[in-house]
Amino acid sequence: MKTIIFSDIDGTLLNNEHKMTPRTKEAFHMLEQKHIPYAFVSARSPSGIYPILKENNLTCDIVSYSGGMIIDKNGNVLFSEGFPKHIAKEIISFLNPYDVTWNIYSEDQWIVANKKDSRVINEENIVKAQSKEGTIEDVESHVNKILCMCNPDETETIQKLLIDAFPNLNITRSSSILIEINANGISKAKAVELLCKKHHINIKDAFAFGDNFNDLDMLKCVGHPYLMENAPSSLKEMISEHTLSNNDDGIYVALKKENII
Repeated sequence: MKTIIFSDIDGTLLNNEHKMTPRTKEAFHMLEQKHIPYAFVSARSPSGIYPILKENNLTCDIVSYSGGMIIDKNGNVLFSEGFPKHIAKEIISFLNPYDVTWNIYSEDQWIVANKKDSRVINEENIVKAQSKEGTIEDVESHVNKILCMCNPDETETIQKLLIDAFPNLNITRSSSILIEINANGISKAKAVELLCKKHHINIKDAFAFGDNFNDLDMLKCVGHPYLMENAPSSLKEMISEHTLSNNDDGIYVALKKENII
């Protein structure tokens, strides 16, 4: 069977220390040795993904902004889509009354209101990339994504308010504190479909690994979805096939079980 492997990054590919475990790294090197294609599919920006590839000596296609931008392993942009600056301005105005730190992403720009915000500093440390202080006016192109960093007690409420206020956008939670806002029609699933076509692989023969709600469409569209043990319990009711956690080599274990590596 000709296959391709798709993996989310945070909470899936990386452990809780934001590193690939030795066996997870080994799994992807084994895929390369067997000439089995794979791609990392994330809400991160490209600059938040490339350090992972470099650190682990890996080369692959990447999907950033949850499907808003797709770049092949040679650095060619296959797809980039977002929403206009005026919509982003409306979203930021809407968020002003709430305890939310907004982040604007456009191509490889990452713009924040305050670089000294502890939430921004924490994100910079996690993704090993640097934000730039500015406003929506500094965006050079369309907006690929707005990331909302929230108080965990308010994330679900703010997400519902955003969905009501902006029904034509794709608004998902990627963690207990993060809300991702993308253009309507942007999804990890659509990116997976595009890459399956690029590699001439039937999507029903593809594998995908994820751990959170923004992975659900990707997991549902492939023939072999795997949910990490560290996923929310409500998500485990939707995806039947589970593997070990991101700290316990879940990807390696599943690929071994399936005789892929």
